[in-house]
Amino acid sequence: MHYYEVALLSSPLAPLTYSYLAELQIAQIVHVPLRGKTQRAVILSCVLKPEFATQEIVEVSDFYYSAKQMQLAQFISSYYFSSLGEALGIMTAFTRDTLHQTQCEKQNSSYELALKSQLKLSQKQEEALAFLQEHKTSLLFGDTGSGKTEIYMKYFEQMIAQGKRSLFLMPEISLTPQMSKRLEEHFAESVVMWHSKLTPLQKKKAMAKIHSGEAKIIAGPRSALFLPIENLGLIVVDEEHDDSYKSSSRPRYNARDIAIYMGKIYDVPVVLGSATPSLSSYVKFPHVRLKGGHYFSKKEFIYEKSAETLSPLILQNLKFTLEKKEQSIVFLPTRANFKYLICGDCGHTYECVFCSIGMSIHQKSHALKCHYCNYTQAIPQKCSECGSTHLTSSRLGTAEAVKNIAEELSNARVEQFDRDVITTSAKLKKALTRFNENETDILVGTQMLSKGHDYHGVTLAVVLGMDNVLGMSDYRAREKALSALIQVAGRSGRAKDAKVIIQSFNEDFFSRYIENYEGFLEEEKRFREALYPPYKKLCRVLFSHKNGIKAQEQMFIMQEKLSHFSTIEVVGYGKCAIERVADKYRFEILLRSDKSTDIIKAIQSCRVDLAEIDMDPIEFG
Repeated sequence: MHYYEVALLSSPLAPLTYSYLAELQIAQIVHVPLRGKTQRAVILSCVLKPEFATQEIVEVSDFYYSAKQMQLAQFISSYYFSSLGEALGIMTAFTRDTLHQTQCEKQNSSYELALKSQLKLSQKQEEALAFLQEHKTSLLFGDTGSGKTEIYMKYFEQMIAQGKRSLFLMPEISLTPQMSKRLEEHFAESVVMWHSKLTPLQKKKAMAKIHSGEAKIIAGPRSALFLPIENLGLIVVDEEHDDSYKSSSRPRYNARDIAIYMGKIYDVPVVLGSATPSLSSYVKFPHVRLKGGHYFSKKEFIYEKSAETLSPLILQNLKFTLEKKEQSIVFLPTRANFKYLICGDCGHTYECVFCSIGMSIHQKSHALKCHYCNYTQAIPQKCSECGSTHLTSSRLGTAEAVKNIAEELSNARVEQFDRDVITTSAKLKKALTRFNENETDILVGTQMLSKGHDYHGVTLAVVLGMDNVLGMSDYRAREKALSALIQVAGRSGRAKDAKVIIQSFNEDFFSRYIENYEGFLEEEKRFREALYPPYKKLCRVLFSHKNGIKAQEQMFIMQEKLSHFSTIEVVGYGKCAIERVADKYRFEILLRSDKSTDIIKAIQSCRVDLAEIDMDPIEFG
């Protein structure tokens, strides 16, 4: 009998010991019994017979993790404070059966398909590509429309010619039908698009192409990073500044940072790309600047000192654009988030019964919804405190904006473009087709509106609520607000001259940097030095429990222990900004240090049971 220590996949439990008659390989996936159920686990090591009785492994699968996947999982587990089972649980294993069976026969035909037509780059693009090839990790800082995608594709071509594969990471929201069409038109069957909206059958087909080696370019969001890719030659992280690369559940990894670490493990180049790069990447890595674009139209920026509302100026410009038979986009930084119901007479607000946060209004479903625990209730007709029918909402939501514009401009074809409405890739494709074929006049949306879509006929972009982003309690608030504004403005004026109307009381800030993001980054460096990333490391420690006193006690115990470490600073501790979520009370500690290793050592030595660790946090709400 052999004895093995195994990690339960996607489980926070520590490794367990099981027995098996035959000899098994390290990193092999097996099925083990636990509490009356069978669970998937991975063999970590062969151990001596323990003093306690062990259960036997039920089944041995054909799946296994590669040595590099195991190394990556170890890093994720230690740096992001998760179990090894949780770190391995986000990875897709290799399979022994299909890995090599069709590789040779499909290789040559794939190369031919992919290299039928070579891309031609401009001299500036050629120079940018040469720069990227000279560095292990580098930043392509290119304006919207400057041709970043063509540079990536040329690099992919070169990888295919060398018999290597490329991983192309994008935020899920940027996996647009236009991008997949562009890749597939050039690389044909050599491309696999991987994302959460794929059907089980589509996923099965995509995985077969990945296993067989037929897929030379794998494009997808952060989950694509953990696919079983052999012979990797290049990793590209587009829109590297995007917050969706950071996982909000354990392991709380950042895919951009993991891609950079993978570049070292696999010894392959990593290219980060963005029109509005994060300050961290701008400071840490060599960058090549690609200015201008294919578009020679002019943009006029108009600032309106106003709260978030569809003002007469905005409605007048929307009407004027409509009369010229041109198109407009209206951008709101959030969906219904922070759009709360308030009684105009007594000031009563409708908070979630399980969370200390106002419920958001969703007009389409006639409901108030908590965006933290999903508790939902019907929109009340009168105030539950004073009986008044004077109920108002503090901010404009996308559905409400669509309704108001349609009422004001009765002949306009207005569409809502956010996650409430665009729930599948088919709906996204249809909405974009309608807009690009001029069946829609005005598109009203959130972040989705600013990501990677190519709108040909937009001559008016309206940006609402930027002061709400600028006023967030987040050290990156200025970066996030300016980045969002530049990204939205970049969607207009591609064919003709355009106007961008920005509703903000902070014209001085936005006007100074809207066409000089580099200048902003240089100023921001001085603002953050000695205080915030990339010059300091941050870590947020969260404590939550139904019993608020217990959560608070655990926070105090850990805070007291952490205060004895000279290498780390306790920036602050106390109740979270949103004190209660899903009926649990929440407390937090914010730590700062010069080195992440000092934070890791300190936490390892004094961590308490309730402590949930978020290294390099991006969420402070």
